[in-house]
Amino acid sequence: MSKALVVFSGGQDSTTCLFWALKNFDEVETLCFDYGQRHRIELDAARSIAEKAGMQFTLLNLDLLKQITHNSLTDQAMDVEENKPDNRPPNTLVEGRNMLFLTFAAIFAKGKDIPNLVTGVGQADFSGYPDCRDEFVRSLNQTLNLSMDYNFTIHTPLMWKSKQEIWALSDELGVFDLVRTQTVTCYNGIKGAGCGHCPACQLRKNGLKSYLKQKA
Repeated sequence: MSKALVVFSGGQDSTTCLFWALKNFDEVETLCFDYGQRHRIELDAARSIAEKAGMQFTLLNLDLLKQITHNSLTDQAMDVEENKPDNRPPNTLVEGRNMLFLTFAAIFAKGKDIPNLVTGVGQADFSGYPDCRDEFVRSLNQTLNLSMDYNFTIHTPLMWKSKQEIWALSDELGVFDLVRTQTVTCYNGIKGAGCGHCPACQLRKNGLKSYLKQKA
């Protein structure tokens, strides 16, 4: 039987990936990370969604991240930048986050003989995060295989999809309403539509507007 582990946050992208994985693999588990994020409500959303889907849910503590990198998602004293600066990534970038998440996920997965890792990163609609790029994921995939002598495959079903296309995929998978109402994408920790003005909410809102307009 094919097995997959979904790196799961309870947000729009990873929730869509979870149901994509359920359609494409026989057995699916979820792995979530507590890295001291300000939008901690996403952890509760992730657990709730996984349980409703009948998935095994595991939460790992990685809050040491806030000790070694300075960003607005782990430092409550910093304001979340609402617009991407021209000369650098926004201050919502958590350096090394996806590399660490996928590395720990691979260690966890190998122990359970799960060769498929699923992550919701993508570079079509993103905020300039270098660890969301296809080049990075393919490089890390090779590194993980070499480091653990195990043939992992990292699946990125959203890599080339816009937010509009991600909404369309959730609809195709039959979870549009669940994603719209139960996920937490907002950096300020508001479920569903969120605050409406942080970068994550802007991408989500604009994508939904475009999808509903196309669908009408």
